[in-house]
Amino acid sequence: MEPLLTAAQVSEITGLTEGTLANMRSKGTGPAFVRLTPRVIRYTEEDVQEFIRNSRRTSANEE
Repeated sequence: MEPLLTAAQVSEITGLTEGTLANMRSKGTGPAFVRLTPRVIRYTEEDVQEFIRNSRRTSANEE
């Protein structure tokens, strides 16, 4: 099993703040995450990289 990343580590990788990641989790728009306990959230590197790949755009008008 691959190591799990903290929100702080994902923040460093993506440039998104931990607060933004929390907001994205509640909206279902951020990277997939693992909830180990109600207060412990982790991410796989694969899911973070997939989120980044899926966020790529070639035009500012793309959604």
